[in-house]
Amino acid sequence: MIYTKTGDKGTTSLVGGRRVKKCDPRVEAYGTVDELNSHIGLLAEMVFRYEELYKQLKKVQNNLFVIQTLLATEDESIYEKLPHLGDNAVSEMESWIDAIDAKLPKLNSFVIPGGSITSAQAHVARTVCRRAERETVRLSEQENIDGQLLKYVNRTSDYLFVISRYILLLENRKENFWSAE
Repeated sequence: MIYTKTGDKGTTSLVGGRRVKKCDPRVEAYGTVDELNSHIGLLAEMVFRYEELYKQLKKVQNNLFVIQTLLATEDESIYEKLPHLGDNAVSEMESWIDAIDAKLPKLNSFVIPGGSITSAQAHVARTVCRRAERETVRLSEQENIDGQLLKYVNRTSDYLFVISRYILLLENRKENFWSAE
């Protein structure tokens, strides 16, 4: 059964069973990562013809699911038994960013999101990622959060920015740049 009715009064269970309000900072953090994961899933399906990007985005989704689960877990004994990000998760993403960025024209102005539906979706995911980062930082001020999770979410927004630009290059579309005029 998909509905339990246990959340009808505005509470939910963390991993381990403790009930908290649905507006709890921990729920806000993992819920926003979940939203990000959904946006990245849409983006992945939009770029399926670009196999390397598709594979990268699917790997990001899996890592974000790990992050969601860790953020939803406050019980240390359970937390330690859960899957964690690999030691090279951040450096792997940095290598993707560097490889893609090397293919892009030099940036001389702020980018206005758009240029194509797919690139715009990458920007939507990027902005949701920034919110996920803010929520995770807010949680880290109250709880002990693994710094690697914060690094990974931060790098994810950088990655989404470079692929938003790269998608336009692949689609032979023009970037939109900010102008003061």
